[in-house]
Amino acid sequence: MAVSLADSDLDDDSDFAEAHEINVTPFIDVMLVLLIIFMVAAPLSTVDLPVDLPTSTATPQKKPDKPTYVSIKPDLAVAIGEDAVKRVDLVRTLDAMADASKDRYIFLRADRAVPYGELMDVLEILRAGGYSRIKLVALEGVADAAAPQGASSAPGPERR
Repeated sequence: MAVSLADSDLDDDSDFAEAHEINVTPFIDVMLVLLIIFMVAAPLSTVDLPVDLPTSTATPQKKPDKPTYVSIKPDLAVAIGEDAVKRVDLVRTLDAMADASKDRYIFLRADRAVPYGELMDVLEILRAGGYSRIKLVALEGVADAAAPQGASSAPGPERR
């Protein structure tokens, strides 16, 4: 219970008047704790495999709440999320996941150093397994960066 001592006509015999105000300090404390929790948890919800993605100037699309990432690393190893899987077990592992719908989107990430044929092999494995809704993942680029790498005639840093 909160009281107000602002009244000047209070004498020793009278009761203190009740203040009808909400104390917001506990609410602010709870909000600050929730803010800290979300700031710590947000970076942990992304895939953390080191893949050097190519850039794209396409308009970014909204991603689902729990996306399924299939990654091809530079050593041609395949991973679902952060868990490495063999190519022969790729579809079986996707089917065993909690949301085992074939209609969900599969986000395919491939390192820049992965040959095009290897990327197509993984796409074919996914298509043969019944996963036809596949999106390719790239980094957001600037429209000027869309020029091919070999188009520049000026000497520059060594390219991979």
